[in-house]
Amino acid sequence: MGAPEENDAALLRAVAAGDQAALARLYDRHAGWLQVRLTRRCPDPETVREVLQDTFVTVWRSAGAHRGGEAGGWLWTIAARRLVDALRARERAERYAPVPAPPAPSAEDSVLNGLDGPDGVDGLEYGDVGTALGRLGPELREVLRATVVDGLTTREAATLLGIPEGTVKSRALRARRELRAALARLAGERGGPPRPLATPPSSPRRPLGGTA
Repeated sequence: MGAPEENDAALLRAVAAGDQAALARLYDRHAGWLQVRLTRRCPDPETVREVLQDTFVTVWRSAGAHRGGEAGGWLWTIAARRLVDALRARERAERYAPVPAPPAPSAEDSVLNGLDGPDGVDGLEYGDVGTALGRLGPELREVLRATVVDGLTTREAATLLGIPEGTVKSRALRARRELRAALARLAGERGGPPRPLATPPSSPRRPLGGTA
């Protein structure tokens, strides 16, 4: 996987130097899976299209801020935050309309039980952690996905999920407790300590239940 990452890094350096053709190649390479992931989090196709466009506008302006590492994860961080911005703007424009609901549980199950995107930036299906996550309720998994997988702050996760910040915090704490209990049960069933989460080295995560 080293060559694609090197190519992405080279493209980002070219974009930072003002190369529009490099931006177009970067878009062709990553827009597809970014759109799929955004659609899982927002059911409105027009919002998804706008967020995708804003993501690459941000890439054009900020490519010089990329400091190496996996380009896919960097791009997704930008896209997730642009989605939060879009939902906040729509909430202000339609003051009495609810923030769009998160995807159906079946979509969440598919995200949390398998890799989400070509760069493997989720990776939560590995080892006993993946099994334990599958035993949590969907409302707890969606909070973990927003705060751990997407790396959003408590406020951003609350906007994305359409729930109060206090609810995000309480669900994150509850999810951590239930995850520990599930891991303990799995260890008891197998007669040994839980297998560790095999997170790819290039995908650092916040601690489960962490807030900002």
